[in-house]
Amino acid sequence: MKHNFTLYTSILMACGAMACSQLSTTDKQTTQADLSDKSSSGKSVNISFLAFGDGGYHPDYPKIKHIKKPRNKEEFIEKEREDWLEDFRPIEEFDHAPIYIYPNTETATEDTGAGVVGLAMAEVCMLRPCEFAIQLGDNIYPDGADANDGKDDQKRMDDLILKPLQPLIDNNNDIMIYSALGNHDWKSSRKGVALQTEWMKNQPNFYLGEKGYYQYKVGEQGNDVEFFVLDTNMLLSAQPIYEVPLNADGSEMELEQAKLQKKGELEYAEPHENPVKGENLTQLAWLKHGLENSTAKWKVVYGHHILWSIGGTKYSEGHVLRELIMPTLCENADAYIAGHEHDLELLTDDCSVYGHADKPPLPLIISGAASKMRGKHTPFSQWQEKRYPEYDLVWSKSFVWGFAHITLDNENDSLNVDYFTTPRDQSGKVVNEESFSFKKRTD
Repeated sequence: MKHNFTLYTSILMACGAMACSQLSTTDKQTTQADLSDKSSSGKSVNISFLAFGDGGYHPDYPKIKHIKKPRNKEEFIEKEREDWLEDFRPIEEFDHAPIYIYPNTETATEDTGAGVVGLAMAEVCMLRPCEFAIQLGDNIYPDGADANDGKDDQKRMDDLILKPLQPLIDNNNDIMIYSALGNHDWKSSRKGVALQTEWMKNQPNFYLGEKGYYQYKVGEQGNDVEFFVLDTNMLLSAQPIYEVPLNADGSEMELEQAKLQKKGELEYAEPHENPVKGENLTQLAWLKHGLENSTAKWKVVYGHHILWSIGGTKYSEGHVLRELIMPTLCENADAYIAGHEHDLELLTDDCSVYGHADKPPLPLIISGAASKMRGKHTPFSQWQEKRYPEYDLVWSKSFVWGFAHITLDNENDSLNVDYFTTPRDQSGKVVNEESFSFKKRTD
């Protein structure tokens, strides 16, 4: 089952792990501040960065169900089609990710776009500023580190986190990648989370706060941004989530109706995911206090899980997470960035439900297409727009590999989002999809 990483293995880092001194947390933040765009006066003006998520997938690390029940290409595609129709998605919109066949077998699985996304990001960053990057979780598929699959965790993290991003790092030796944790990173155990955190501590180009949630600043005072990185899996693990199915027209089945018909299911976190000593409540209080007291010009929050989306499978989690953090975001944040959905989406919430309709809508940036693909659910998307007046779908692109490039424009007080994709032909070429701009919404 060995699958070479030739598509995204480039020359070794000019400053390798043995040759470089590691940066402390303070040093990492200072490095990023020093890299901001400069005006003619020498002062920081704009802050530009990459946003990508769900990049930790490769066929060398398959799901157990794909090992226990292998399928050939035709069977794999047919199962994808069955799942598509079971979710009441239009058959004319059916598609699937590129297929990978394991060498010397007929066994098929979804191919990865991680390497070519890394190449595409490296190319974009040769043409425009990329001062740092944010990694939106699910950095290790399918079960995080400590997966009990007989594979070495150091190699796992080198393969799934570092190798795809090596071209970007080679071209930007000082770039820092500030990471969040996703549900797959939490899958195996708390030890798995700790192993990933420790691995990142020993990498010169990665940072992950030891608690899973943390904050950092970039830029000069007056033109700076403070990021608040959430561990959304920790927040959701404290909440029982009832997965309500969709009706045939794409609408959400009412909770009581679902229970009466014995459809859907109540999802509970695994025992190791359950909050310890109220850490979920501590995180919520930290976020509220941090945003209220931040002196930065911009306040941006990111985490793995979505608040709204059009994928048609994550909406129950979105309902729960909105209730937990939207009051805080609506009052004091300029944007929320997430992955989780394996596509590219741009949505807004006008915050009217939380008493802040007087402010500009809150941009919700989804960039979860860094290695896997997923389709949208058009009837569900159309139903949401009718059901929820506060919600607005601005743009989306499904069944793609891609990422976002974001610029905080301090001259015009605008947040600019550019979406990029890379073709299925594994060329790593860059396709500039769409660009959007939002006015700054905080004081």
